Amino acid sequence: MAMPLIVRSALMKNRSLWLPGLSAVRALSSPGGPTPPFTTLSVSQPATAVTHVELHRPEKRNAMNKAFWREMVECFTQIAGDPECRVVVVSGAGKVFTAGIDLMDMASEVLQPEGDDMARTSWNMRRIITKYQETFTVIERCPKPVVVAVQGACVGGGVDLITACDIRLCTQDAWFQVKEVDIGLAADVGTLQRLPKVIGSRSLVNELALTARKMYADEAKESGLVSRVFPDKEVMMAGALEMAGEIAGRSPVAVQGTKVNLIYSRDHSVAEGLNYMATWNMSMLQTEDVMKSAAASMEKKSPKTITFSEL
Repeated sequence: MAMPLIVRSALMKNRSLWLPGLSAVRALSSPGGPTPPFTTLSVSQPATAVTHVELHRPEKRNAMNKAFWREMVECFTQIAGDPECRVVVVSGAGKVFTAGIDLMDMASEVLQPEGDDMARTSWNMRRIITKYQETFTVIERCPKPVVVAVQGACVGGGVDLITACDIRLCTQDAWFQVKEVDIGLAADVGTLQRLPKVIGSRSLVNELALTARKMYADEAKESGLVSRVFPDKEVMMAGALEMAGEIAGRSPVAVQGTKVNLIYSRDHSVAEGLNYMATWNMSMLQTEDVMKSAAASMEKKSPKTITFSEL
């Protein structure tokens, strides 16, 4: 599926090298606002084969309104089918990553579902919940690796979002909060399912989900929620782009196959994962990327010097 012309036009303006300079990092936070047709997201291409998706409601602390839940699905569906994109960086405009769900905007749909009786009302509520679950599942299902960069607050739905991403980075001032119990509900769009598989301690996951206490950057790093902590947002975005450039410089056949199989293995036994991997590679090994990569390695060249076909 090709990206809409208007979105691809916005992306093409920002092409540069695998590893962008400081000017590209500073340009990541779009002062021009969301990228049409989106109203909550700014989409750009700060480096070759790297797509940057920025939550862009800074005046509302990037709170997730109705449009956001729909636009994330549209955006990542487009990215998944875009052969020119090999890796995605997700961030939030302004001082915080996200304040979570926009309760004022969402209340009417979530708290007053339609239905002539209890069964029909419940059926409609289930439809609404599964629709919102898709907003973050589409990130996980996207074959392109997704690096998320968090600064400041990451609350409620923000934790649902980042746990669906592949690599999580944050600033020293970042904090994370599974907020849902404080507003009278159990988190229902991914945190309770993904966070236990991200953090090794079931006790810690239970504590965070049941008390809604804040987890700060150092603890997030220690527990495995994030892999790296940076002193500020600018340095973090430079690090995120450098990492994205390293990923984008590798064979897309190898990179996307790795993501797909990591997620499959997470949810299946070792034996099932090995069987799936064998089936996967019986076709994926039949690519010129293997010979190209092997030759570059023997010549002590970086994979980024190789021209790989789009996937």
